[in-house]
Amino acid sequence: MLKWKVVRRVLSWIAYFFLFLFVCALSGAILRGINGGAERSPVKTSDAKWFGESYGYAPHPDDYEGAVIQVYAGRTRGVKQALAVHTWIAVKKEGATEYMVGQIFGWRLRRNGTALFYESRVPDRAWAGNSPILITDLRGAEAEKAIRKVEAAIRSYPWRDEYTVWPGPNSNTFVAWLGLQVPELKLDLPSTAVGKDWRPISESFGSAPSGTGFQVSLYGLAGVTLAYEEGLELNILGMNLELDLFDLSVELPGIGRLW
Repeated sequence: MLKWKVVRRVLSWIAYFFLFLFVCALSGAILRGINGGAERSPVKTSDAKWFGESYGYAPHPDDYEGAVIQVYAGRTRGVKQALAVHTWIAVKKEGATEYMVGQIFGWRLRRNGTALFYESRVPDRAWAGNSPILITDLRGAEAEKAIRKVEAAIRSYPWRDEYTVWPGPNSNTFVAWLGLQVPELKLDLPSTAVGKDWRPISESFGSAPSGTGFQVSLYGLAGVTLAYEEGLELNILGMNLELDLFDLSVELPGIGRLW
C-alpha cells in the first residue's frame, strides 16, 4: 500500500511537470504572436543579399574592419518551436570580407556524413522563418584574441557525426560545448536551448558552459548549474528553469526570459 502511494505521488509530480511545460509552451506561443517578429534594423550597404537577409545585429564587413564573434538563437521549425531554439556562432576575422558561421544541421548528417558546417553566411539571418536573437557579441581586440580558440574548438567538436533532437547531442550541445572550450565567450544560452546541458555520462560533472561556475548533468535529462553568468538552473527532462541571481531575471521552459 505504501509503495503504491509513493508511485502515485511520483506520477502526480510528473503529470504536474508536463502540465507546467504545456502552459509555458502555450504562453510562449501567445506572447510571440502578440509581440510579432523582431524589427529589421536599417542596413547601409549595396550588398543586396545582405540587405535582404540581415536583421542588422551584425556589422557589415564593409562598415567594420575589426574582428567579430557573435552567438545567435532562433526558434526552431515545426512543433518544436513551441519549446526550443536553434543556436549558431558567427565569426569574422579582422579585415575579413565575410562571416563564417558554424552550426549543426541534423538533416544533413546522412547526406554529408557530418552534421557540423562552418561556412560563409550572413550571420544574423532568420532561422526557419523566425527572427534571430543576439546572445553574445564580442568585437575588436577582445574578439580577435578568441577567434583562434573558437575555430580550433569548432574543428575538434567530438560529436560532429552524431545528432539526436532530444536530449542531445544537437545544435545547442555544439554551441554550449564551444562555450566550455572558450571561456572568453562567457556564454549564457537561454533556457529554450534544449540540449545545451547534454553531457556524456563520463563527464556528468564539470564547468558550466560560460566557464564561470559548475554543472552537474545526467545525460542532459536532469541536472543543476550554478554559475555567475547562468545563475541557478534546474534541468528536468531537458527543460530548464533558470533564476539569474545577478541580473534578477527568470527564464521558463518554452518561454525564455521573462524580464
